Amino acid sequence: MARRKNSAFEDLIEIAAALPWWLSLSLAAVSYVVMHYYAGIPVPVITDTKQLGSMVTGQMIKTLATFGQYLVPLAFGIGSFASIIKRKKRANLFQSVTKQPGKSALNGITWREFEMLVGEWFRRQGYTVTETGGVADGGVDLILTKAGETYLVQCKHWKAYKVGVNVVRELLGVMVTRGAAGGYLVTSGVFTDEARRFAEASNIALIDGEKLVYLLSETRAAQTTPPAGHSTTATQPLASPSCPKCGSTMVIRHATKGTHAGSTFWGCSRFPGCRGILSRS
Repeated sequence: MARRKNSAFEDLIEIAAALPWWLSLSLAAVSYVVMHYYAGIPVPVITDTKQLGSMVTGQMIKTLATFGQYLVPLAFGIGSFASIIKRKKRANLFQSVTKQPGKSALNGITWREFEMLVGEWFRRQGYTVTETGGVADGGVDLILTKAGETYLVQCKHWKAYKVGVNVVRELLGVMVTRGAAGGYLVTSGVFTDEARRFAEASNIALIDGEKLVYLLSETRAAQTTPPAGHSTTATQPLASPSCPKCGSTMVIRHATKGTHAGSTFWGCSRFPGCRGILSRS
């Protein structure tokens, strides 16, 4: 079935819904003030046929502003409300998935929910996240910004397939075109060995299903661990240090091998793209 084409009004609502709610609400107010001003400007009466073009242009602007002063703020207002709903939905999704054991939790959600879940994880790592809805070049699903740097994320909700090297190459091409500082390829499945080798030399971090579940659980644990001396019922976030190598937010990790097996430490959230670590004091 062919996808129904959205109207300009619906497109504007979708754009507003992808923005932070407070920004959409601010744009609603600003757009009303600006368009109300232009709607109130009288169209000059022409005294010369040479002024006909200016009169027609002025009348068009006035007509558009007259209707736009109500429609554009309304679209931003609806988008702001939708943004709040989506924010609540992302938080509930994050809590629901992280409460379930193992990788099977990822298989019970839709591809759209998978993108929302990944985006929510990056938000909790301190990134500003823009959801593209898959319409960006190269199928990029999320655009991250942090400390003036841009990172691109592509999500693959594949349960029974391996993500191959062609997908990694595609992401690299978009990164180069946009001048991104790095990229992330996240899947609920697994990656081929060739994809992993190519990514290691391309500043692209690969996160498979097993690792994603681990990162989600670590983030939830870090944000619900009470500080020393506080009641165990507290839910204050645990402050995360910045990575000494790249400046990204760090997350708590558990050593599973070697002489320090069983101990915890701070590891860079961009691992394996960055291997910065700090001891927990």
